[in-house]
Formats: sequence, C-alpha cells, structure tokens
Amino acid sequence: MSIRHLMAVIRKEISHIIRDRYTLFLVLFSPTLLLVLMAYALSVDLKNIPIAVLDHDRSQLSGQFVGSITAGDDLDLFTFAEDLDEVEYLLESGDIKAAVIIAPDFSTKIRAGEGVPLQIIIDGTEPESGGFAVDQIGLRAEEFVTEKVFGGGQLGVQAQTIELVVLPWFNPSLKSRNDLIPGLLSIVLGLPAMLVALTISHEREHGTLEQLLATPVSRWEILLGKMTPYLIVGMANVVMIPILAIVWFGVPFNGSFGQFFILSAIFMFSILGMGLVVGVFMRTQSAALALSFLLIFFPGFFLTGIFFPIVSMPEIMRMESLAMPGTHYGIITRGVFLTGVGIEVLWPYVIMLFGLGVMFSFVAGLFFKKKLD
Repeated sequence: MSIRHLMAVIRKEISHIIRDRYTLFLVLFSPTLLLVLMAYALSVDLKNIPIAVLDHDRSQLSGQFVGSITAGDDLDLFTFAEDLDEVEYLLESGDIKAAVIIAPDFSTKIRAGEGVPLQIIIDGTEPESGGFAVDQIGLRAEEFVTEKVFGGGQLGVQAQTIELVVLPWFNPSLKSRNDLIPGLLSIVLGLPAMLVALTISHEREHGTLEQLLATPVSRWEILLGKMTPYLIVGMANVVMIPILAIVWFGVPFNGSFGQFFILSAIFMFSILGMGLVVGVFMRTQSAALALSFLLIFFPGFFLTGIFFPIVSMPEIMRMESLAMPGTHYGIITRGVFLTGVGIEVLWPYVIMLFGLGVMFSFVAGLFFKKKLD
C-alpha cells in the first residue's frame, strides 16, 4: 500500500466535505442533534396528562378530592365538564386523556364509610396516558380517603371505600396495534418526501437540473412537477394501507373514508413540501438522505406522539413537534380510525397541516430560485 496514494485520496475527500458546507454541517453536528433528540424523546416521564372532571356531587369534599388528585405535575385539570356530551367532545378532540366522574352521593357515602364507585373514562386511542391517569387517580384517591377522611386509617379501609370503574372509550379492548398502526401511517406515508429530496439533489449532483432550467419551464413548474408523481403514488398508498390495516390487522375504521382521503391528500402536500425544502438545500444525494432521516424520519418516530405522549415532552420538544406534519396527521388518523370523528373536530389539525404545506412550498420555491441564480 502506498502512503502517498492513500493520503491523496484522504485529502480529496476532506476537500469535498469542506467545499460542501451542508455536508460538513451534517458530518459535524448531526450526531449531536440526533443524540439530543433521542435523549429527550426516549427519557420522557409521563406527566401533565390533561383530565376533565364531571362533578355531580359539587360539595366541599368533592372539591377537595379534585384538588388532591390534580396536585403535583402528574395530572392537569383541563376543565370541569358540564355533562357527558362535553366529556365525549373533549376526548374526541384530544384535549383530555381521561375524565373523572364523581357520583352525586360521593361525599355522603365517603363519610358513611360505604363503597363509592369512582368512574374514570380514558382515551383508548392513547392507552399509555390513560393508564397512567388511572394509576395516579387511584393512588391519590386512596391517599385522600386515608388522610382527609379517616385521619391516617389503615389501607384496608380505604380499599373498601374507593371502587375504581375504568371505561376505555374508542378502543375498548386496549389493543396496542389499534392505537399504533393508525399512528404509523404518518411515517410510512411520509417516505415519498425522502424520495423527492433525493430526486432534486440527484439532478443537481449530476448536472441535469441545469439542463432542465434551460427549457421554458419555470422553477415553480419544476418543483410542482417533481412533487406530483410522488403525490399520486402517496395517494395510492392512502387507499392500500388502510385496507391492509383493516383486513389484515383488524384495526377498526369508524370514520368517513372520503374525508380521510381528502385529509391524507393535505398531509401528502405538507410532507412533500418538507421534502422539497430538504432537496433544495442539499447538493448531494448522500447529504439529502442524511438530512431527510434527521428531519423527517427520526422525528416521525419520536416527536409525533406515536410512542411518547406529546404533553409529557419538554416545552422545546413540544414546539418542535408542532412543526412536524406527522404530529397533526397522527391525531387525524387516530381520530378517523378509532373515534370516527370528522372535519368538525379535526379542523385545527387540518389547518396546521395545510399551513405547514404552504410554508414549506414557499420556502422551497424561494431558495430554489436563489440557489440557481
């Protein structure tokens, strides 16, 4: 082996990395960024789970009980609901993950030492948060009865006093795949965005993009032309993948497929716009692939609420998750599949998806023009 030849190749590769500042940035800082992302996401401790309370008793004792179960940062009281219809709407819209129903004779039965059923309704589309809420409410209920009512009585007494009745809505069996598979759609349907980024960077790397610019085709027409084929392929998957989920995995589908198809088209527009941004900034395929994994694929797993509840993430991570199309689409898919809601409930997430798509497309068009002038 010739050391001189080896050093020549090494100098060439170092020069290549230094000349492309985007590749240099990825080589130097992507491991650090990925470590921060995964460290925050994988070490999430469940907390700040939003709950509602439907208090039929409305006594001083029931008010103290609500204050007891919402003390600390494990559970956050979102609102006092007026009736079950409001509880249902809050669960469908994702504003709360659990609801506590306090019976009309709550205070009377507790003072009499009788068994009191405490009904807890949880959102079955996110069983981790719902199960955590049940555990915390049960623990706080026992502590409340022991410390406030019996003045430190024995555990055997409190176990006979509070009877938890848990009702999982929208996913009664609490099967994990019923919750997981609709959420995964935001990842698998986002893969065409990576291909868009690779296509643009491939054309720039091989010099064919300049040839295309020599034609009368405008830059916006180029970007739209690059996006459209992948949009068509993505929409074909929007039809095939839900059928696979329903037939093969037995995931329930309770919503309107027509609305789901339209909302999925908005998601595809948004995520493909994100892919265009990556392709516009990256000059080589390798750099585009690395940035696509860093900005599209990995955040799709860790920041979109599929595996880890967004409400329990640090504030900076929650803000970042709002910029991910998969976050809003994951809520939409679970809403359509499991709760059967439509645009009347999901419209805030639809607006966010469309707004992100417009923003990504605008940024791609703006910098695509500047980089080629």
